[in-house]
Amino acid sequence: MVKICGIGAGYVGGPTMAVIALKCPSIEVAVVDISESRISAWNSKKLPFYEPGLEEVVNQCRGKNLLFSTDVEKHVYEADIIFVSVNTPTKIKGIGAGKAADLTYWESAARMIADVSNSDKIVVEKSTVPVRTAEAIGKILSQNSKSKGIKYEILSNPEFLSEGTAIQDLLNPDRVLIGGNQDPQGLDAIQKLKDIYAYWVPQDRIITTNLWSAELSKLADNAFLAQRISSINAMSALCEATGAEVSQVSLALGKNTKIGPKFLNASVGFGGSCFQKDILNLVYICESNGLTEVGNYWKEVIKVNEYQKSRFVHRVVSSMFNTVSGKKIAILGFAFKKDTSDTRKSPAIDVCKGLLGDNACLSIYDPRVTENEIEKELCTDGVEWEHPMVSVVGDAYEATRDAHGLCILTEWDEFKTIDYQRVYQNMEKPAFVFDGRNILDVHKLREIGFIVYSIGKPLDPWLMNINVIN
Repeated sequence: MVKICGIGAGYVGGPTMAVIALKCPSIEVAVVDISESRISAWNSKKLPFYEPGLEEVVNQCRGKNLLFSTDVEKHVYEADIIFVSVNTPTKIKGIGAGKAADLTYWESAARMIADVSNSDKIVVEKSTVPVRTAEAIGKILSQNSKSKGIKYEILSNPEFLSEGTAIQDLLNPDRVLIGGNQDPQGLDAIQKLKDIYAYWVPQDRIITTNLWSAELSKLADNAFLAQRISSINAMSALCEATGAEVSQVSLALGKNTKIGPKFLNASVGFGGSCFQKDILNLVYICESNGLTEVGNYWKEVIKVNEYQKSRFVHRVVSSMFNTVSGKKIAILGFAFKKDTSDTRKSPAIDVCKGLLGDNACLSIYDPRVTENEIEKELCTDGVEWEHPMVSVVGDAYEATRDAHGLCILTEWDEFKTIDYQRVYQNMEKPAFVFDGRNILDVHKLREIGFIVYSIGKPLDPWLMNINVIN
């Protein structure tokens, strides 16, 4: 029986290994992590994070050919193939601080693999890493295994899943990318990994490249997606200024087969753990190779994203008589997107902090994000939670009761079906709606009596003569 070990039980490692176990019942899959609390969660009825379909997959395989363990060294020692899905955060100090990827966890994993291994291994990069990381990892492995005569093959197999649809993305991927050395040993390792994916992925969707192309493709993929979001968000500001309708512009663009419709929904901005981190990493790689102009181009994608969040906050404040001090603002949605409990880099964080900076009172509701997680994201670095101006509540009606305004910051489906007539009756007047996800029917809301701002749509007459100062 082929044995696979996945190091890292996070948003990529856990679901990926679970799907491999589901689709490859003859393969033994062990997911390992040094975090006892995370592994305990994987072994419990309440998984460490919410992802549609994940619980069903885990329940089918756990205890059969899928196990979760903190005995990292044992399962690495036994494995034929090791997937490494550890964090690669942005460095916060030293050379490249604020841009370069911090590979501390990756290096630690590589040294541990070298220490405990006693047989040849295929080591697979699942984490998003800078170009030529495989070269550095290979040196660490070989230099620390000289006396054992062990051979390692490094493959790059970046994940292209999206939170909220991760299980479907894994079960029916639009492509699987495998990069490796182009010598006989590397090609043999590529084939072994292809054979695993071939259990359920059509051969024409499995793409093979050299190592460096695979590593760069993942960074480029996230950068291009983020660029599309920033591009349509830039258009949304122009739509508001000219009376154009951003959803109509998006539709026209999407019908162009050279462009396509995906990632053209205007919003308060992109979030998540990957986009900003990976673009900054790409900028650092560009600058390190003397490509300053290329790096500057990608910096603008992030600048537009920051501008969109700031523009939203200023629109809220300026619309409500240029102050929200002491006013209750309902925040509907805190996760960075629907169908996930992940709050990393969520636009809601910056919007909430911006409103708190103007002394607003926030009442926050998200169907999946816990109060502890919201508190953690909103507290100042290293400072204990001290926000009497913030309450986290159990439903949208409680959040909006006696509120002066409400902000839609995550596109949860339930926010489309709220009884807004009831909400309006229980809010202070004038009652404002600020739709940061463009999911609501603006005309119906205005008929009820709301003053509505929806990103990229023609402005409510109330807002026409209000200047948004940035």
